[in-house]
Amino acid sequence: MTAAGKLKPLWADRPYHRQWLLSQAEGLMDFFQSRAINPKGGFYDLDRAGAPLSTDNPARGIHASARMVHCFAIADLLGRPGAADVVDHGMRYLWEKHRDEKNGGYFWQANDHGAADDSKQGYGHAFVLLAASSAKVIGHPLADRMLADITEVIETKFWEERHGAIAEEFSADWQPVAGYRGQNSNMHLTESLMAAFEATGESHYLAKAERIADLLINRRAREEGFRVAEHFSEEWVVDRSYYHLNEMFRPAGTTPGHWLEWARLLLQLYTLGGKTHAWMPEAATALFERSMMLGWDKDKGGFFYTLDWQDVPEKRSKLWWPMCEAAGAAHFLNAHVGGTFHEESYRRIWSTIAGNFLDREHGGWFEELTVDLTPANVLFPGKGDIYHAFQACLIPLFPAEGSLTKVIQDNGAAL
Repeated sequence: MTAAGKLKPLWADRPYHRQWLLSQAEGLMDFFQSRAINPKGGFYDLDRAGAPLSTDNPARGIHASARMVHCFAIADLLGRPGAADVVDHGMRYLWEKHRDEKNGGYFWQANDHGAADDSKQGYGHAFVLLAASSAKVIGHPLADRMLADITEVIETKFWEERHGAIAEEFSADWQPVAGYRGQNSNMHLTESLMAAFEATGESHYLAKAERIADLLINRRAREEGFRVAEHFSEEWVVDRSYYHLNEMFRPAGTTPGHWLEWARLLLQLYTLGGKTHAWMPEAATALFERSMMLGWDKDKGGFFYTLDWQDVPEKRSKLWWPMCEAAGAAHFLNAHVGGTFHEESYRRIWSTIAGNFLDREHGGWFEELTVDLTPANVLFPGKGDIYHAFQACLIPLFPAEGSLTKVIQDNGAAL
């Protein structure tokens, strides 16, 4: 599109672009900070206009509570007034409602009376680890207890040493739900393990993250031409025929958004591990290129939600979170690999976000668009999540070296 020399300086280095990103992050905090607080504990899921989808004792998903803790810990590090109160609100709900005092672990959903869905899921536990790690960075009084508790649960219940990854799901009393292993929970655990390593300095967290990445990307994704498989047997054999009704968390086929997410996480892991694993930048580059080649809609823009195993778009909706992960991945690739393609992609991604995903009427971002880039609510009922968009706005403002909590703590004054 343009010669390499004409792409300098990078957008992430330009004062106006940086100001624009920070204003987007501020708008997301404005949208969620007060609206999402459920006075009875936890957080509301919001509709498109920012009103609670339900106020009648709604079930609160553990990942949503934990993500709010993580994001507002970041906001507190930035100096956002009131952000620490949001962290405290979420931490208390995780500890008092989601935590299973009888059997240990954390319920998938909770409400005013306790467990609304008492299953113990790896995906949810990964985000509890992230919340506890982020809360520790800002000194929350519950953080150390929660971090010790969730670490023990992951190590004694979920972690499977012979595979180097976690099991997916258990009943409330820790009976295993047999027959399935998933990459999504392990991918987010990789993110959380890195954050725990940065918060504590304990190397066992980083070692587990490296083992998960090796299994899922260096072996399984490499075997598939750097397509990230989502679903596996208990022995980590790819299950191409897997189908689940919950298309939000377990869509069939492959999901280019996760290829993008892994691209960034691999480069972060590469940096934290002392740049000793040469396969990581190679794999990150391949994952990003694959996603842009196969997942990007070259006609209308945006990423298709899923592809089938012949690389044909299957679920053609355009979701906000792959766009967010693409922006973060492109920034990390600009920093660690370079090349015109990554900066061109970075600009294309943010231009598509600005033109289609920002809700200028109500605030926040549209979480779902049709294939024609029209707002929709098929998979996602409203605006329930700040996590992906908030991080996407902030990642390019800091060195591509680690988790946002750590890089902001180290470099926040330079913002």
